[in-house]
Amino acid sequence: MTRKQPLPLALLFVSLVCALGASAQIPAAWTTQFPPFRIAGDATRGLYYVGSEDLASYLIVTPAGNILINSNLASSPQQIRKSVESLGFHWADIRILLISHAHYDHCAGSAEILRETHAQYEVMAEDVSVVQSGGHTDFNYATHKTMWFPPAHVDRPLHDGDAVALGAVTLTAHRTAGHTKGATTWTFDLPGSGRTLHVVIVGSPNVNPGYKLVHNTRYPQIAADYKHQFEVLKKLPCDIFLGAHGGYFDLAEKYPRFKAGDHNAFIDPAGYQAFIADRQQAFETELTKQSAAQH
Repeated sequence: MTRKQPLPLALLFVSLVCALGASAQIPAAWTTQFPPFRIAGDATRGLYYVGSEDLASYLIVTPAGNILINSNLASSPQQIRKSVESLGFHWADIRILLISHAHYDHCAGSAEILRETHAQYEVMAEDVSVVQSGGHTDFNYATHKTMWFPPAHVDRPLHDGDAVALGAVTLTAHRTAGHTKGATTWTFDLPGSGRTLHVVIVGSPNVNPGYKLVHNTRYPQIAADYKHQFEVLKKLPCDIFLGAHGGYFDLAEKYPRFKAGDHNAFIDPAGYQAFIADRQQAFETELTKQSAAQH
């Protein structure tokens, strides 16, 4: 765990922008190009970072084609493509597109990427209607025009525990709902330094401002889903800790160490557990506050 400032402050800014929507000023870190690089793996199974400074996007390279996780903003495909191609890979080799969850900062670019690559779009079933409606069926933001995005057709609805396989890589989709009804944490294994490395890409455990955790008629089981999410996340084996935002896993701090030769910079099981514990505490605090207000 290498954070030098309290985690909640960094995540609060992300949550506030999500709550305000696209009408708010987009943080520069969401659109600023970040050096693409290989996080782990080898020639047959490689994991690469191709996102911006804070909106994370990942390319998983296999002999049978590639998988992209997160399309980010509607303006992000050009940035992601530049990163993919600068690494020497072909944009058209993306066979499968996945997302962390159905909010505009993680899936608004999907429609364009699908048009350009003809990839198969696979999304957790509970987020499918939000993706295909462009945000119009979101439980919290359905009437927030600033949170709408270009709709995209989903080829394969996923369910908790489903496998997404391509070439020598098999990912597992874990439904870690609450932030959205279909928020997804991805796990898979990669070879590294003579052992198998367990990769975890966290969807989102955050409670956005304005979320109703008590008596939510549009999402009655929201609190139960959050509780289940933390139960799942705490049990996942994790070596390489990643997430939907670079701020989740200290990308800005770990990358310079990685470039300086510390190839284990992103191996951070302690940081993973600390992150989950912090987010669970934030959820429980908000739930207690809202529950008390009902009495």
